[in-house]
Amino acid sequence: MAIRFGISAVLVLLTGPALAAPPANTPTPAEAKAMLDKAVAYYKDHGRADALKAFNTRKAPFSDRTLYVFCIGPDKKLAADGEYREYIGQSADLIKDASGRMLGQAMLDAAAGPGEIHYSWFNPATKLIEPKMAYLTKVETDVCGVGVYDPN
Repeated sequence: MAIRFGISAVLVLLTGPALAAPPANTPTPAEAKAMLDKAVAYYKDHGRADALKAFNTRKAPFSDRTLYVFCIGPDKKLAADGEYREYIGQSADLIKDASGRMLGQAMLDAAAGPGEIHYSWFNPATKLIEPKMAYLTKVETDVCGVGVYDPN
């Protein structure tokens, strides 16, 4: 009986969110780029320590719906993350997308150009694994970015 309940629960969890429409007011790539531009300006105006502190607060203007600023430090460790603060101080080499693809070095490389990376990630708003893209740029000694779920 427990097995049937477990399988039913899994089926409900797997199929329920797929039937739901995307949440209203979903962030756009333009909003993600604008947030990154604000983060870069803030970093340059206030310095690294104040910027990283602001990025980690989960407050506007560096956190909005599913958008947040993250930064990878010169030691390749996560220095800021407005959503997953428990990973701050961890090696960026440990960041993997939903398919198991390593993202840390790919994000560092993308910051040198073209400035974006595409991957799959769990969307907490829809409870689904979805395509996501992050815009990245180098700011002094850090690489900072903002990710957005790909609307295409």
